[in-house]
Amino acid sequence: QVQLVESGGGLVQAGGSLRLSCAASGRTFGTYHMGWFRQAPGKEREFVAVISWSSGVTDYTNSVKGRFTISRDNAKNTVYLQMNSLKPEDTAIYYCAAGRIYTTFVSPDKIDVWGQGTQVTVSS
Repeated sequence: QVQLVESGGGLVQAGGSLRLSCAASGRTFGTYHMGWFRQAPGKEREFVAVISWSSGVTDYTNSVKGRFTISRDNAKNTVYLQMNSLKPEDTAIYYCAAGRIYTTFVSPDKIDVWGQGTQVTVSS
């Protein structure tokens, strides 16, 4: 089982960019689909993006399509989330996630491993 550590969060003005990284430990990283969730204060944790273990398939929640890009480097055991054109409503704690099943990745209860989260704050 992998362990996940996120980095790259911070405070940015609306319209700005941030790049989140998630470093994974463990030799089985390449067998997991990887993704990102976020949770804003008072709200449920929601799916943001997923990338298949082979990097061949990606999917995004509608609100971030065209602005966020997920990628992974299996040689470095790292997954990234490039976030452009950030909006105040993107403010949340962002969690890296690993799961075995791609089709159910959008469900938080189907995730096998979570990172500790990194705060992203977008000011207006």
